[in-house]
Amino acid sequence: MSVPAQLVLASGSPRRKSLLRQLDVRFRVLPLDIDESRQAGESPATYVVRLARAKAAAGWDLAGDRLPVLGADTAVVIGQRILGKPADPAEARAMLSTLSGRAHQVYSAIALATGADTISDRLNVTRVEFSILPEVWIDAYCATDEPMDKAGAYAIQGGAAAHIRRIEGSFSGVMGLPLFETAELLRTAGLLA
Repeated sequence: MSVPAQLVLASGSPRRKSLLRQLDVRFRVLPLDIDESRQAGESPATYVVRLARAKAAAGWDLAGDRLPVLGADTAVVIGQRILGKPADPAEARAMLSTLSGRAHQVYSAIALATGADTISDRLNVTRVEFSILPEVWIDAYCATDEPMDKAGAYAIQGGAAAHIRRIEGSFSGVMGLPLFETAELLRTAGLLA
């Protein structure tokens, strides 16, 4: 007998599913395809919060079972430039070259819809600093699939970890779901003790 879900995760990300399991909440997955274009003049913080809220709202509209819906979005930011998911290995190489030897920020927003017009959100910003990335490593890394579906073309929990000099903030936030902030939202909604 299956136990009913308490929550809908509006994401198909395997990383978000894995992280959410750590909170011991029962959920089902509802992958969404929404327009993730950045609006003119939109700050990185406003951008990721808007997308997380849009995913939660769209999930609420589509789910139909009136369970709370969790949406999330993550962006790698250097200066005010958002590095999204690379379209191809050449773009992944360019992103990693830009990040090499520099610090950047990872903005990770979550939003919880508990009604059609009731959405709460949280934002986590983490500073990540890479060592200088050898060109040979960048080429080898970009020859794998790992950078291709990741913001900024890297996975902090994968091969890039050996080149991360420092992190100040949330490791899980860099992975795509800041667990502290997620737990706060779920506690507020009565889904966690």
